[in-house]
Amino acid sequence: MITPARAFLERLYHTAVAAAHPSHCLPAHLPAPPAAGRIIILAAGKAAASMVEVAERHYLDDCGLPASRIAGLAVTRRGYARPTRLVRLIEAGHPVPDASGLAATLETLALADTAGPDDLVLALISGGASANWIAPTAGLSLAEKQALTRSLLACGASITEINTVRKHLSRIKGGRLAARAQPARLVTIAISDVPGDDPAVIGSGPTVPDPSTLADARAIVARHGLAVSGAVTGALADPSNETPKPGNPLFNTTTFVLAARPADVFQSVEAAVRAAGYDCVLLGTALEGEARIVAAEHARIARDVKAQGRRAVIMSGGELTVTVHGRGRGGPNQEYALALALALGGEAGIAALAADTDGTDGGMGSPDDPAGAYVDDSTLQRARQMGLDPAAFLADNNSTEFFDSLDNLLKSGATYTNVNDFRAIVVDG
Repeated sequence: MITPARAFLERLYHTAVAAAHPSHCLPAHLPAPPAAGRIIILAAGKAAASMVEVAERHYLDDCGLPASRIAGLAVTRRGYARPTRLVRLIEAGHPVPDASGLAATLETLALADTAGPDDLVLALISGGASANWIAPTAGLSLAEKQALTRSLLACGASITEINTVRKHLSRIKGGRLAARAQPARLVTIAISDVPGDDPAVIGSGPTVPDPSTLADARAIVARHGLAVSGAVTGALADPSNETPKPGNPLFNTTTFVLAARPADVFQSVEAAVRAAGYDCVLLGTALEGEARIVAAEHARIARDVKAQGRRAVIMSGGELTVTVHGRGRGGPNQEYALALALALGGEAGIAALAADTDGTDGGMGSPDDPAGAYVDDSTLQRARQMGLDPAAFLADNNSTEFFDSLDNLLKSGATYTNVNDFRAIVVDG
Protein backbone atom coordinates (compact mmCIF):
# COMPACT_ATOMS: atom_id res chain seq x y z
CA MET A 1 0.00 0.00 0.00
CA ILE A 2 1.31 3.45 -0.94
CA THR A 3 0.76 5.65 2.12
CA PRO A 4 0.66 9.46 1.85
CA ALA A 5 4.11 9.63 3.49
CA ARG A 6 5.55 7.15 1.01
CA ALA A 7 4.00 8.96 -1.96
CA PHE A 8 5.47 12.26 -0.72
CA LEU A 9 8.94 10.77 -0.25
CA GLU A 10 8.88 9.17 -3.67
CA ARG A 11 7.93 12.53 -5.21
CA LEU A 12 10.96 14.07 -3.53
CA TYR A 13 13.16 11.31 -4.94
CA HIS A 14 11.86 11.90 -8.45
CA THR A 15 12.41 15.64 -8.01
CA ALA A 16 16.07 14.89 -7.26
CA VAL A 17 16.42 12.64 -10.28
CA ALA A 18 14.83 15.19 -12.61
CA ALA A 19 17.19 17.94 -11.42
CA ALA A 20 20.19 15.76 -12.25
CA HIS A 21 18.99 14.49 -15.63
CA PRO A 22 21.16 15.59 -18.58
CA SER A 23 18.20 17.14 -20.38
CA HIS A 24 17.98 19.63 -17.50
CA CYS A 25 21.61 20.19 -16.54
CA LEU A 26 23.77 19.56 -19.63
CA PRO A 27 22.77 21.96 -22.48
CA ALA A 28 24.09 25.14 -20.84
CA HIS A 29 27.56 23.63 -20.52
CA LEU A 30 28.06 22.22 -24.02
CA PRO A 31 30.98 23.98 -25.76
CA ALA A 32 30.73 25.64 -29.15
CA PRO A 33 31.77 23.33 -31.99
CA PRO A 34 35.26 23.85 -33.41
CA ALA A 35 35.65 26.09 -36.44
CA ALA A 36 37.00 23.12 -38.36
CA GLY A 37 37.50 19.49 -37.56
CA ARG A 38 35.31 17.09 -35.67
CA ILE A 39 33.61 16.78 -32.33
CA ILE A 40 34.69 13.41 -30.93
CA ILE A 41 32.27 12.47 -28.15
CA LEU A 42 33.62 9.95 -25.63
CA ALA A 43 31.14 9.09 -22.88
CA ALA A 44 31.05 6.67 -19.97
CA GLY A 45 28.83 6.02 -16.97
CA LYS A 46 25.18 5.55 -16.13
CA ALA A 47 24.27 8.90 -17.72
CA ALA A 48 26.49 8.34 -20.78
CA ALA A 49 23.74 7.51 -23.25
CA SER A 50 21.40 10.27 -22.05
CA MET A 51 24.25 12.80 -22.10
CA VAL A 52 25.10 11.81 -25.67
CA GLU A 53 21.42 12.02 -26.61
CA VAL A 54 21.30 15.62 -25.37
CA ALA A 55 24.65 16.54 -26.98
CA GLU A 56 23.66 15.11 -30.37
CA ARG A 57 20.39 17.03 -30.34
CA HIS A 58 22.29 20.22 -29.52
CA TYR A 59 24.96 19.92 -32.19
CA LEU A 60 22.81 18.41 -34.96
CA ASP A 61 19.52 20.25 -34.46
CA ASP A 62 20.40 23.47 -32.63
CA CYS A 63 23.83 24.16 -34.14
CA GLY A 64 23.15 22.58 -37.53
CA LEU A 65 26.48 20.75 -37.52
CA PRO A 66 26.70 18.16 -40.32
CA ALA A 67 26.74 14.54 -39.21
CA SER A 68 30.11 14.06 -40.89
CA ARG A 69 31.71 16.24 -38.21
CA ILE A 70 30.50 14.17 -35.25
CA ALA A 71 32.04 10.88 -34.16
CA GLY A 72 32.28 9.03 -30.92
CA LEU A 73 31.58 6.11 -28.64
CA ALA A 74 29.61 5.81 -25.41
CA VAL A 75 29.68 2.97 -22.89
CA THR A 76 27.05 2.67 -20.19
CA ARG A 77 25.75 0.19 -17.66
CA ARG A 78 23.48 -2.53 -19.02
CA GLY A 79 19.89 -1.35 -19.03
CA TYR A 80 20.85 2.33 -19.36
CA ALA A 81 20.84 2.60 -23.16
CA ARG A 82 19.19 5.48 -25.00
CA PRO A 83 18.55 5.91 -28.75
CA THR A 84 21.70 7.77 -29.84
CA ARG A 85 21.86 8.90 -33.48
CA LEU A 86 25.53 9.00 -34.47
CA VAL A 87 27.60 7.99 -31.47
CA ARG A 88 27.81 4.23 -31.11
CA LEU A 89 26.60 2.91 -27.77
CA ILE A 90 27.89 -0.15 -25.93
CA GLU A 91 26.36 -1.57 -22.74
CA ALA A 92 28.78 -3.10 -20.25
CA GLY A 93 29.08 -4.46 -16.74
CA HIS A 94 28.71 -2.50 -13.52
CA PRO A 95 29.85 -2.44 -10.74
CA VAL A 96 32.18 -5.24 -11.79
CA PRO A 97 33.71 -4.55 -15.23
CA ASP A 98 33.40 -7.06 -18.03
CA ALA A 99 34.74 -7.93 -21.49
CA SER A 100 32.28 -5.59 -23.22
CA GLY A 101 33.61 -2.69 -21.18
CA LEU A 102 37.17 -3.67 -21.99
CA ALA A 103 36.49 -3.78 -25.73
CA ALA A 104 34.66 -0.45 -25.59
CA THR A 105 37.49 1.17 -23.66
CA LEU A 106 40.13 0.02 -26.11
CA GLU A 107 38.01 1.47 -28.92
CA THR A 108 37.61 4.71 -26.92
CA LEU A 109 41.38 5.03 -26.59
CA ALA A 110 41.83 4.34 -30.29
CA LEU A 111 39.33 7.10 -31.12
CA ALA A 112 41.16 9.52 -28.83
CA ASP A 113 44.39 8.69 -30.65
CA THR A 114 42.85 9.91 -33.92
CA ALA A 115 42.11 13.41 -32.55
CA GLY A 116 43.97 16.19 -34.35
CA PRO A 117 44.68 19.85 -33.54
CA ASP A 118 41.44 21.03 -35.23
CA ASP A 119 39.25 18.56 -33.33
CA LEU A 120 37.34 18.93 -30.07
CA VAL A 121 37.25 15.88 -27.81
CA LEU A 122 34.14 16.06 -25.62
CA ALA A 123 34.30 13.69 -22.65
CA LEU A 124 30.94 13.12 -20.94
CA ILE A 125 31.48 11.41 -17.61
CA SER A 126 29.06 10.25 -14.94
CA GLY A 127 28.88 7.80 -12.06
CA GLY A 128 29.73 4.29 -13.21
CA ALA A 129 32.44 5.42 -15.61
CA SER A 130 35.11 3.74 -13.49
CA ALA A 131 33.56 0.33 -14.18
CA ASN A 132 32.57 1.06 -17.79
CA TRP A 133 36.00 2.36 -18.88
CA ILE A 134 38.21 -0.60 -18.03
CA ALA A 135 41.68 -1.01 -19.53
CA PRO A 136 44.02 -2.87 -17.16
CA THR A 137 47.64 -1.82 -17.13
CA ALA A 138 50.17 -4.07 -18.87
CA GLY A 139 50.56 -7.45 -17.19
CA LEU A 140 47.18 -7.31 -15.46
CA SER A 141 44.24 -9.38 -16.72
CA LEU A 142 40.57 -8.46 -16.76
CA ALA A 143 39.89 -11.33 -14.34
CA GLU A 144 42.38 -9.86 -11.86
CA LYS A 145 40.78 -6.41 -12.12
CA GLN A 146 37.36 -8.00 -11.58
CA ALA A 147 38.53 -9.86 -8.47
CA LEU A 148 40.11 -6.71 -7.06
CA THR A 149 36.93 -4.70 -7.74
CA ARG A 150 34.83 -7.25 -5.87
CA SER A 151 37.21 -7.14 -2.91
CA LEU A 152 37.21 -3.33 -2.79
CA LEU A 153 33.40 -3.20 -2.93
CA ALA A 154 33.00 -5.75 -0.12
CA CYS A 155 35.58 -4.38 2.33
CA GLY A 156 33.86 -1.07 3.09
CA ALA A 157 36.38 1.11 1.24
CA SER A 158 35.19 4.60 0.29
CA ILE A 159 34.74 5.59 -3.35
CA THR A 160 37.85 7.78 -3.10
CA GLU A 161 39.88 4.81 -1.88
CA ILE A 162 38.46 2.48 -4.51
CA ASN A 163 39.21 4.92 -7.32
CA THR A 164 42.72 5.63 -6.03
CA VAL A 165 43.55 1.96 -6.49
CA ARG A 166 41.77 1.74 -9.85
CA LYS A 167 43.64 4.76 -11.25
CA HIS A 168 47.03 3.15 -10.70
CA LEU A 169 46.07 -0.05 -12.50
CA SER A 170 44.61 1.50 -15.66
CA ARG A 171 45.50 2.81 -19.11
CA ILE A 172 42.60 5.31 -19.19
CA LYS A 173 41.95 6.47 -15.63
CA GLY A 174 43.91 9.06 -13.65
CA GLY A 175 44.46 11.53 -16.49
CA ARG A 176 45.61 9.03 -19.08
CA LEU A 177 42.74 9.70 -21.49
CA ALA A 178 43.87 13.34 -21.65
CA ALA A 179 47.28 12.20 -22.82
CA ARG A 180 45.71 10.11 -25.58
CA ALA A 181 43.52 13.01 -26.79
CA GLN A 182 46.42 15.37 -27.50
CA PRO A 183 46.88 17.58 -29.53
CA ALA A 184 43.11 18.18 -29.66
CA ARG A 185 41.30 20.51 -27.29
CA LEU A 186 39.65 18.43 -24.56
CA VAL A 187 36.49 19.47 -22.71
CA THR A 188 35.10 17.27 -19.95
CA ILE A 189 31.57 17.68 -18.62
CA ALA A 190 30.71 15.56 -15.61
CA ILE A 191 27.74 14.74 -13.42
CA SER A 192 29.20 14.27 -9.95
CA ASP A 193 28.42 11.13 -7.99
CA VAL A 194 31.15 11.48 -5.37
CA PRO A 195 31.25 13.26 -2.00
CA GLY A 196 33.11 16.52 -2.43
CA ASP A 197 32.74 16.55 -6.24
CA ASP A 198 36.49 16.00 -6.77
CA PRO A 199 37.18 15.79 -10.54
CA ALA A 200 40.02 13.36 -9.82
CA VAL A 201 37.54 10.94 -8.21
CA ILE A 202 34.54 11.24 -10.56
CA GLY A 203 34.88 8.31 -12.96
CA SER A 204 38.45 7.89 -11.61
CA GLY A 205 39.46 11.18 -13.24
CA PRO A 206 40.40 10.04 -16.77
CA THR A 207 40.92 13.58 -18.07
CA VAL A 208 42.30 15.46 -15.05
CA PRO A 209 45.52 15.48 -13.00
CA ASP A 210 45.72 12.89 -10.24
CA PRO A 211 47.14 13.97 -6.87
CA SER A 212 47.04 10.42 -5.46
CA THR A 213 50.06 8.14 -5.70
CA LEU A 214 51.06 4.53 -6.04
CA ALA A 215 52.03 4.66 -2.36
CA ASP A 216 48.48 5.78 -1.51
CA ALA A 217 47.05 2.86 -3.47
CA ARG A 218 49.34 0.37 -1.72
CA ALA A 219 48.36 1.80 1.67
CA ILE A 220 44.65 1.34 0.88
CA VAL A 221 45.17 -2.30 -0.06
CA ALA A 222 47.11 -2.85 3.18
CA ARG A 223 44.65 -0.91 5.36
CA HIS A 224 41.72 -3.06 4.26
CA GLY A 225 43.72 -6.30 4.41
CA LEU A 226 42.96 -7.19 0.81
CA ALA A 227 44.42 -10.39 -0.60
CA VAL A 228 45.56 -9.41 -4.09
CA SER A 229 47.34 -11.26 -6.88
CA GLY A 230 51.05 -11.01 -7.51
CA ALA A 231 50.30 -9.09 -10.69
CA VAL A 232 48.40 -6.42 -8.72
CA THR A 233 51.18 -6.18 -6.15
CA GLY A 234 53.75 -5.81 -8.93
CA ALA A 235 51.72 -3.20 -10.80
CA LEU A 236 51.29 -1.07 -7.69
CA ALA A 237 55.07 -1.14 -7.19
CA ASP A 238 55.90 -0.25 -10.80
CA PRO A 239 56.85 3.46 -11.20
CA SER A 240 55.60 3.40 -14.79
CA ASN A 241 52.05 3.09 -13.40
CA GLU A 242 52.24 6.43 -11.61
CA THR A 243 49.59 8.87 -12.84
CA PRO A 244 50.21 12.37 -14.30
CA LYS A 245 50.15 15.00 -11.57
CA PRO A 246 48.88 18.59 -11.22
CA GLY A 247 51.09 20.95 -13.18
CA ASN A 248 51.73 18.49 -15.98
CA PRO A 249 51.58 20.47 -19.27
CA LEU A 250 49.42 17.81 -20.94
CA PHE A 251 46.45 19.40 -19.13
CA ASN A 252 47.10 22.89 -20.54
CA THR A 253 44.52 22.44 -23.31
CA THR A 254 41.88 20.75 -21.16
CA THR A 255 38.75 22.11 -19.47
CA PHE A 256 36.62 20.45 -16.79
CA VAL A 257 33.01 21.47 -16.00
CA LEU A 258 30.48 20.08 -13.52
CA ALA A 259 26.98 19.97 -15.00
CA ALA A 260 25.31 18.69 -11.84
CA ARG A 261 26.33 18.20 -8.24
CA PRO A 262 24.45 16.61 -5.35
CA ALA A 263 24.25 20.07 -3.73
CA ASP A 264 22.39 21.42 -6.78
CA VAL A 265 19.93 18.55 -6.65
CA PHE A 266 19.17 18.99 -2.97
CA GLN A 267 18.42 22.67 -3.53
CA SER A 268 15.61 21.60 -5.85
CA VAL A 269 14.34 19.08 -3.32
CA GLU A 270 14.50 21.59 -0.48
CA ALA A 271 12.22 23.91 -2.41
CA ALA A 272 9.70 21.08 -2.81
CA VAL A 273 9.92 20.24 0.90
CA ARG A 274 9.23 23.81 1.97
CA ALA A 275 6.40 24.14 -0.56
CA ALA A 276 4.76 21.15 1.15
CA GLY A 277 4.84 22.96 4.48
CA TYR A 278 7.77 21.21 6.14
CA ASP A 279 10.96 22.54 7.66
CA CYS A 280 14.07 21.28 5.94
CA VAL A 281 17.03 19.85 7.86
CA LEU A 282 19.91 19.17 5.49
CA LEU A 283 22.61 17.06 7.12
CA GLY A 284 24.92 17.38 4.13
CA THR A 285 25.24 16.22 0.54
CA ALA A 286 28.59 14.47 0.91
CA LEU A 287 28.08 12.03 3.79
CA GLU A 288 30.27 8.94 3.94
CA GLY A 289 30.51 6.08 6.41
CA GLU A 290 29.11 2.67 7.26
CA ALA A 291 25.41 2.63 6.39
CA ARG A 292 24.14 1.10 9.63
CA ILE A 293 26.21 3.48 11.79
CA VAL A 294 24.99 6.55 9.92
CA ALA A 295 21.42 5.24 10.20
CA ALA A 296 21.65 5.02 13.97
CA GLU A 297 22.78 8.64 14.18
CA HIS A 298 20.01 9.77 11.84
CA ALA A 299 17.42 7.95 13.96
CA ARG A 300 18.64 9.93 16.97
CA ILE A 301 18.30 13.19 15.04
CA ALA A 302 14.80 12.27 13.88
CA ARG A 303 13.71 11.57 17.45
CA ASP A 304 15.13 14.91 18.57
CA VAL A 305 13.25 16.74 15.81
CA LYS A 306 10.04 14.99 16.79
CA ALA A 307 10.56 15.82 20.46
CA GLN A 308 10.72 19.48 19.45
CA GLY A 309 7.26 19.14 17.88
CA ARG A 310 8.52 20.07 14.42
CA ARG A 311 7.18 18.95 11.06
CA ALA A 312 10.37 18.49 9.11
CA VAL A 313 12.15 16.52 6.42
CA ILE A 314 15.70 15.46 7.31
CA MET A 315 17.72 15.05 4.12
CA SER A 316 21.20 13.81 3.28
CA GLY A 317 23.25 12.71 0.30
CA GLY A 318 26.70 11.29 -0.32
CA GLU A 319 27.80 7.68 -0.62
CA LEU A 320 27.55 5.25 2.26
CA THR A 321 29.34 1.93 2.35
CA VAL A 322 28.64 -1.59 3.58
CA THR A 323 31.21 -3.96 4.98
CA VAL A 324 29.83 -7.30 3.85
CA HIS A 325 29.80 -10.09 6.43
CA GLY A 326 26.69 -11.99 5.37
CA ARG A 327 25.48 -13.70 2.23
CA GLY A 328 22.36 -11.69 1.54
CA ARG A 329 21.53 -9.21 -1.19
CA GLY A 330 21.23 -5.49 -0.76
CA GLY A 331 22.93 -2.13 -1.08
CA PRO A 332 23.97 0.79 1.12
CA ASN A 333 20.60 2.54 0.93
CA GLN A 334 18.56 -0.55 1.73
CA GLU A 335 20.94 -1.45 4.57
CA TYR A 336 20.63 2.11 5.88
CA ALA A 337 16.82 1.86 5.74
CA LEU A 338 16.77 -1.43 7.62
CA ALA A 339 19.18 -0.17 10.29
CA LEU A 340 17.14 3.04 10.57
CA ALA A 341 13.92 1.10 11.13
CA LEU A 342 15.58 -0.91 13.90
CA ALA A 343 17.05 2.18 15.52
CA LEU A 344 13.69 4.00 15.44
CA GLY A 345 11.94 1.01 16.98
CA GLY A 346 8.56 1.83 15.46
CA GLU A 347 8.52 5.46 16.62
CA ALA A 348 5.18 6.92 15.52
CA GLY A 349 5.04 9.68 12.93
CA ILE A 350 8.41 9.01 11.29
CA ALA A 351 8.88 7.61 7.77
CA ALA A 352 11.91 7.49 5.50
CA LEU A 353 13.12 6.68 2.01
CA ALA A 354 16.72 5.89 1.10
CA ALA A 355 17.56 5.28 -2.56
CA ASP A 356 20.29 5.71 -5.14
CA THR A 357 19.55 8.35 -7.77
CA ASP A 358 20.84 6.05 -10.52
CA GLY A 359 17.90 3.71 -9.89
CA THR A 360 19.91 0.74 -8.60
CA ASP A 361 21.22 0.26 -5.08
CA GLY A 362 23.88 -2.40 -4.82
CA GLY A 363 22.47 -5.64 -6.16
CA MET A 364 23.94 -7.94 -8.75
CA GLY A 365 24.45 -5.45 -11.56
CA SER A 366 21.02 -6.02 -13.09
CA PRO A 367 19.07 -2.99 -14.36
CA ASP A 368 16.01 -4.19 -12.44
CA ASP A 369 17.77 -4.08 -9.07
CA PRO A 370 15.85 -1.91 -6.57
CA ALA A 371 16.80 1.74 -6.11
CA GLY A 372 16.26 1.64 -2.36
CA ALA A 373 13.64 1.12 0.33
CA TYR A 374 10.93 2.80 2.39
CA VAL A 375 10.30 2.45 6.13
CA ASP A 376 7.72 3.83 8.53
CA ASP A 377 6.36 3.21 12.02
CA SER A 378 4.67 -0.03 10.87
CA THR A 379 7.73 -1.68 9.32
CA LEU A 380 8.96 -3.65 12.32
CA GLN A 381 5.47 -4.71 13.43
CA ARG A 382 4.53 -5.95 9.96
CA ALA A 383 7.80 -7.84 9.65
CA ARG A 384 7.35 -9.64 12.93
CA GLN A 385 3.76 -10.51 12.08
CA MET A 386 5.20 -12.23 9.00
CA GLY A 387 7.79 -14.09 11.08
CA LEU A 388 10.69 -11.98 9.86
CA ASP A 389 13.53 -11.02 12.20
CA PRO A 390 14.83 -7.61 11.04
CA ALA A 391 18.06 -7.90 13.04
CA ALA A 392 18.86 -11.26 11.45
CA PHE A 393 18.33 -9.83 7.96
CA LEU A 394 20.64 -6.93 8.81
CA ALA A 395 23.32 -9.27 10.14
CA ASP A 396 23.18 -11.22 6.86
CA ASN A 397 23.33 -8.02 4.73
CA ASN A 398 20.02 -9.21 3.30
CA SER A 399 18.01 -5.99 3.15
CA THR A 400 16.61 -6.62 -0.34
CA GLU A 401 14.79 -9.81 0.68
CA PHE A 402 13.52 -8.15 3.85
CA PHE A 403 11.99 -5.16 2.08
CA ASP A 404 10.76 -7.25 -0.85
CA SER A 405 8.74 -9.36 1.60
CA LEU A 406 7.09 -6.17 2.90
CA ASP A 407 6.58 -4.66 -0.58
CA ASN A 408 8.67 -1.70 0.58
CA LEU A 409 11.30 -1.63 -2.16
CA LEU A 410 11.56 1.38 -4.46
CA LYS A 411 11.88 0.09 -8.02
CA SER A 412 12.36 3.14 -10.22
CA GLY A 413 14.22 1.49 -13.07
CA ALA A 414 17.14 3.18 -14.81
CA THR A 415 17.12 6.95 -14.29
CA TYR A 416 19.91 7.72 -16.83
CA THR A 417 21.75 9.89 -14.32
CA ASN A 418 23.55 9.54 -10.99
CA VAL A 419 24.27 11.95 -8.15
CA ASN A 420 24.46 9.18 -5.57
CA ASP A 421 22.44 8.64 -2.43
CA PHE A 422 19.13 10.34 -1.66
CA ARG A 423 17.89 9.97 1.90
CA ALA A 424 14.87 11.71 3.39
CA ILE A 425 13.18 11.23 6.77
CA VAL A 426 9.75 12.78 7.26
CA VAL A 427 8.92 13.73 10.83
CA ASP A 428 5.30 14.67 11.47
CA GLY A 429 5.66 16.06 14.98
